[in-house]
Amino acid sequence: MTAKPPAFDGKAFVKGLNTAPGVYRMIAADEGVLYVGKAGALKNRVASYFNATPKSPRIMTMLAQVARMEVTVTRTETEALLLENQLIKSLKPRYNVLLRDDKSYPYVLLTNEDWPRIAMHRGPRAVPGRYFGPYASVGAVRETLNLMHKLFRLRSCEDSVFRNRSRPCLQHQIGRCSAPCVNLVFADEYAESVRRAGLFLDGRSDELSQELGAAMEAASGRLDFEEAARLRDLMQSIRSLQARQYVDGRAADLDVLAIAMQDAAACVLLLAFRDGRNLGTRAFFPRTGGSTDAAEVLAAFVSQYYAEQAAPREIVIDRDIPDRELIEQALSATGERKVQIRTSVRGERAGYLDLARRNAELSLASERTSHAAQLARAQGLRDLLGLPALPARIECFDISHTMGEATVASCVVFDSEGPVRGQYRRYNITGIVPGDDYAAMHQAIERRFRRAVEEQTVLPDVLLIDGGAGQVAKARAALADLGVDGVALVGVAKGPERRPGEEELLLPDGRTLHPGPQSPALQLVQQVRDEAHRFAITGHRGRRQKARSTSRLEDIPGIGPRRRAALLRHFGGLGGLKAAGVEEIARVDGVNEALAARIYATLHGLQT
Repeated sequence: MTAKPPAFDGKAFVKGLNTAPGVYRMIAADEGVLYVGKAGALKNRVASYFNATPKSPRIMTMLAQVARMEVTVTRTETEALLLENQLIKSLKPRYNVLLRDDKSYPYVLLTNEDWPRIAMHRGPRAVPGRYFGPYASVGAVRETLNLMHKLFRLRSCEDSVFRNRSRPCLQHQIGRCSAPCVNLVFADEYAESVRRAGLFLDGRSDELSQELGAAMEAASGRLDFEEAARLRDLMQSIRSLQARQYVDGRAADLDVLAIAMQDAAACVLLLAFRDGRNLGTRAFFPRTGGSTDAAEVLAAFVSQYYAEQAAPREIVIDRDIPDRELIEQALSATGERKVQIRTSVRGERAGYLDLARRNAELSLASERTSHAAQLARAQGLRDLLGLPALPARIECFDISHTMGEATVASCVVFDSEGPVRGQYRRYNITGIVPGDDYAAMHQAIERRFRRAVEEQTVLPDVLLIDGGAGQVAKARAALADLGVDGVALVGVAKGPERRPGEEELLLPDGRTLHPGPQSPALQLVQQVRDEAHRFAITGHRGRRQKARSTSRLEDIPGIGPRRRAALLRHFGGLGGLKAAGVEEIARVDGVNEALAARIYATLHGLQT
């Protein structure tokens, strides 16, 4: 019989600490991190956990699991706060308040390239450039982009379109783009527009207006009246915009935050203004780690959220929070400008705070109702399939293609709270007969679960396959080849009439279940299946469009931007070029017969 490890002696541990600022970590016997905290004086803060003062059940439960503790000393309390945020994000401790990652927030992206483009962006920040946001809604991003095009005339087109234009597009004709694609604007002039757009998006409109005023006077001084008039019109547009967007008599750069809590569930509602522009609202549902203290949860949210996002000059919150002055100092230091967190406001700001508070309560009520419904569906699926416990992880695979072209398999993941979008995966299917859905399913399942076996990652409790008996058989064979068991495999086939609610659930033992449209279990299956279908179609369309929009001329040695543009202009596009023979291609300026033969061979899939 294994001896029980000795209980952690917190008082003895405290004796070895000093009163320097730093961060402490509580660690369980299985090496899982239970809690990360900061302290202005480590000895005093850690000692408070092990004295005779009464503590909440949550804290007592956590302390009972502590096997050891670690500390990191920092130079200042501000450094301790920043380190605490980094560790909470990376370690995801069980008892900390944790702001869930969500990469679906919309941003405005200003790319980093010779001729930068401006566009909306969602998802991981893989594209080099500057990201402004996050914005509360897609509508707010589109409104901002509309302003950017009107004021600074930056391009919005994809690179594949930009590189192959031979004449200006409609955006240039209506005054919303300076047409860098056909060299109608000088590089330094375009770069200056990009820099000024960055100032505007940073909320530095006053600085931009002053700069434009000085540039206008300089242009007048050198008798360049056309440039002076253009700068005057731009400056007037910006000032007119500011005049319509004042809050409390000045252009606002602030966030308004309110929290609503019920038991250990929390909703933080963010109402954002930048340079006086209302960017809308966004509801967040942080994991509270069992805490029921609204001020503690709000403090953790403010600290973690603004560790990732640039803080505005003013943050209005609906209650005072612990370490408010310290958080102010940290945000001011990292943002290199003074940030003020206010709790007592009047006038229009008080109205915004009340609006945020009411929306937080409504959002929390809606979320809790949704969570209860999700739980009921999961319980129904458990009972329908005879599972020993509620399914903690559900995965679903679907295949999408157009007559065998650009086949893509999707894998979506759901947990007890709904979709886990950060763990979705797509698989580009290759090496099969076009249109063979069975082979595509086998390949996708084999690739996903081989990696799981090799890396010993988590397996799903339920694996849904969008398809009939053939797809289920291929999935079962792939799992058997890899030695994967303990996964409930279910095929989701459309019923005889192909109507929603009449789906058949196919089990590996040959049984067929017909839960019916009123079944909570089937409603969950439909939700997961539909999400897999959407994700697969989106990936397939993207892959197909990429193949059709990317010019294959770019892969041919000796074809640069000028020759590519000349070829496309001569033949009216890639379709006309593909229909031409070698002799006709060779008639284009700068294309000899050898190069024409390479172009023809590449476009027709021939060896060169």
